[in-house]
Amino acid sequence: MNVADLANQVTPYVVAAIGAYGGAVLAKTQDLAADESVNLGRRLLRRFVKREESRDRIESAVQDLADEPEDEDALAALRGQLKRALAADPELAGDVARLLRAASASTPVVNNGGQVVAGSSISGDNVQIGSARDVNLHRR
Repeated sequence: MNVADLANQVTPYVVAAIGAYGGAVLAKTQDLAADESVNLGRRLLRRFVKREESRDRIESAVQDLADEPEDEDALAALRGQLKRALAADPELAGDVARLLRAASASTPVVNNGGQVVAGSSISGDNVQIGSARDVNLHRR
């Protein structure tokens, strides 16, 4: 797997953790109420910040995204830092790939407050893409 694809797979989990905890995500050691996606994001992020060479840049990118969660540039900057760290450290890339493979494929990743869902299957007669506030549901 190339590092760009790996960074793209990691980012939703890390963003979920940042969405749940803000900048405090770096200091969190455990939270029993957190869902699997957030916990995986925290584990992934912890693995990234263990690497001294990229710690400061990743922590800064995490804080920037926590301060401005809707900022597309902050999200892109975080993804870029994750990608750089993965490219520079094959052991890190292997560890991250193993963590992602071990994650349950059936657990959806939801960007808290956003419209991103990954790792989920949506089916049936009535599938809606968009905001629920704009939809009226009627039974036939």
